[in-house]
Parts: sequence; C-alpha cells; structure tokens
Amino acid sequence: MAKAMTKSQIITGVSEAAGITKKQAGEALAALVAMAYKGAKNGFTLPGLGKLVLVNRKARMGRNPATGAAIKIPAKKVVKFRVAKACKDAILG
Repeated sequence: MAKAMTKSQIITGVSEAAGITKKQAGEALAALVAMAYKGAKNGFTLPGLGKLVLVNRKARMGRNPATGAAIKIPAKKVVKFRVAKACKDAILG
C-alpha cells in the first residue's frame, strides 16, 4: 500500500498546479485549515471533497476490555468529516 502524502508534498503539488510559489501555497493551505477550524461548528464544506460537521454523541454503556466491567461513557461533542458524493464517485468509480 502506498504511503500518504506529506505536508511538503501537498504544498509542492498545489504550488505547481496553481503556478505559485511554495511559500504562497503553504500560506493558502494554512489559511484553509484555519477557516475549517473556525467554521466546523456551523459545518465547513470543501466543495467536491466533503464537509466537517460537529455532532453530539449520546451517553452510552461500554466495557473495559481488560476486566470486562461495564462503564458509563458520557455524552460528548465530536468532529466528523462527511465525504461528498462527487469524491466517492471519483475514487471508487
């Protein structure tokens, strides 16, 4: 299985595709990430890729794998990424 791309490889790819310097591509990527962090509470969409959403998880019962004892897992908020249909179709065919 191939390795995932590193941050520098992504920045290089963006800079070559957009015809900008690596520094500008790095700043654009950092700005996009910052916008995603800020907008995740309301749902941040990357068109064609997917959407970051904040989801409330209910409290539930779980088990300690070491002892088998039942434990209560409290409710909490989690961040999820929902993949867009266009992305699924492009990758899976």
